[in-house]
Amino acid sequence: MHKWNKSKSVKLAMGLGLSSLLLLWGTEVMAAEDLKTVVERLKEQIETLGPLLAIVSYVAGIGFLIAGIVQFKAHKDNPAQVPLSKPMVYLGVGAALLFLPSLMSTAGETIFGSSGQGAKSGADTIGDDL
Repeated sequence: MHKWNKSKSVKLAMGLGLSSLLLLWGTEVMAAEDLKTVVERLKEQIETLGPLLAIVSYVAGIGFLIAGIVQFKAHKDNPAQVPLSKPMVYLGVGAALLFLPSLMSTAGETIFGSSGQGAKSGADTIGDDL
C-alpha cells in the first residue's frame, strides 16, 4: 500500500489550481474578439492592483511598527541578545511602508500629470499667465 503524504497533496492541489486558472484564462483570451478588448480587460484588472497594494502597504507598515516596539522591549530586557539596530530597522521599514501609498500617488501625478493627459512643458505654460 502506497502511503500518501502531505507534500503530494499540496503539489496536487497546486497543480489543479494552476491548471484550472490557465484553463479559465485561456477561455477568456479565446473569447476576446480582438487585441483591443484584451488590452482593455488587462487594463481594468491592473487598475485594481493600486488600491490593493496601498492596503497591503498600510497593514504591513503597522505590523512592522508594532514589531519594532516589541523589539525595543526585547532590547531593554536583554541588550546583549537583541541589538538596537533591529528595532530601528523595523521602525524605518514600517514608516516607509506607511508613506508608500502617498509617495506612489505623488510620483504618479509628477510623471503623468494630475489630469491624466501628461504634464505641460515649460514652453506650453508661457502664455498662460498673460
